[in-house]
Amino acid sequence: MPPDPSSIVCPVSTADAEVITLGHGGGGGLTRSLIEGMFLPAFADPALEARLDAGMVDLGDARLAFTTDTYVVSPPFFAGGDIGMLAVHGTVNDLAACAARPLFMSVGLILEEGFPMSSLRRVVESLAREAAAVGMRIVAGDTKVVERGKGDGIFVSASGIGLVQVDPRPGPDRIEEGDAILVSGDIGRHGVAVLATREGLAFETEIESDTAPLWDLVQALLDAGIELRCMRDPTRGGAATALVEIAEMAQCTIELDEPAVPVEPQVQGACELLGLDPLYVACEGRMLFVIPPGQASAALAGIRSHPLGRSGAVIGRVGERGTARVLMRSSIGSTRIIDLLSGEQLPRIC
Repeated sequence: MPPDPSSIVCPVSTADAEVITLGHGGGGGLTRSLIEGMFLPAFADPALEARLDAGMVDLGDARLAFTTDTYVVSPPFFAGGDIGMLAVHGTVNDLAACAARPLFMSVGLILEEGFPMSSLRRVVESLAREAAAVGMRIVAGDTKVVERGKGDGIFVSASGIGLVQVDPRPGPDRIEEGDAILVSGDIGRHGVAVLATREGLAFETEIESDTAPLWDLVQALLDAGIELRCMRDPTRGGAATALVEIAEMAQCTIELDEPAVPVEPQVQGACELLGLDPLYVACEGRMLFVIPPGQASAALAGIRSHPLGRSGAVIGRVGERGTARVLMRSSIGSTRIIDLLSGEQLPRIC
């Protein structure tokens, strides 16, 4: 008897399934099939079709960035953060990736009957504190309660509006051959931290999420005159997925130097133990930058001088145009192709 499709979980590829699987929310190939096969044709709007972290719309002389996301992380409290912090940081970083100063935010709470009031208070305090810290006002909200057993404690939906600070705006269409690829810090900590909390895994050193708001770091680079040709925060699907998407949208080759990609030793060890590739593990406080090669040194100095960018690195470069692919060169000179995952390494991590 064939398996029930609704019982299949990642990383099994079910691109032809007629039901939603966890892999459809993983940010990989299944997510893309959903977006390109259903959402984009149905909603048909140039702001969506640009496929940036936030949709950009012109309003008079101003250009606004508008983003929305829903946070279903399990568990809602993990080492280094909680679902409230994640909602604010994710909103801020989506706007920051479009060089937009965060202004306003809405919050929707879906609560399961029986969720402790003390836990809700803790999430709300995180939302208020983190939004205030970046100067963003929470100006709209909604609350719904579902029956016991019909939810998972708490889900948070968040939307944000920001004001784009540069013209032309950053995006894959501005990438040029020879540009440098930078990352603002070590990768993979958020996904491993959530998994460790969820599964009760104990490592020699506690691994904390990197969740953090990055607008201040982006603004510092803009103020320093760095030309930010393209940015992307590597959340679902990690740095690998974000770089593959950039390469495909820019129709270029991206060449990565594996030894240059910063991964904390305890994260690398945990990934090896769990059979994960840190390049595909979600970050929630990291930004990928594409910058003209002549500004790479200045940009790296600026990133490393910021408290959230001390482990930043130049990890690669943009190669020839015309072929969309990401190549990883190892320390011994071998090369492998970095591709999208079909499903998801770790479900419910953001």
